[in-house]
Amino acid sequence: MQTRLITLEIELAGSLKDLQQAIASALTSHGEPLRWAITRVNQQQASIEAVVLTDD
Repeated sequence: MQTRLITLEIELAGSLKDLQQAIASALTSHGEPLRWAITRVNQQQASIEAVVLTDD
């Protein structure tokens, strides 16, 4: 198992709960999220930086 640092862009739409679900879904496609943070927000997108655990 390895840890990886990834950066994602998530579209801002809907409620806070919708945003959390979109982030969780996007992160699990890259591995098991260990921790993540929203690092930047503009009018349409949020930048997410995360550490994920992979089976590589």
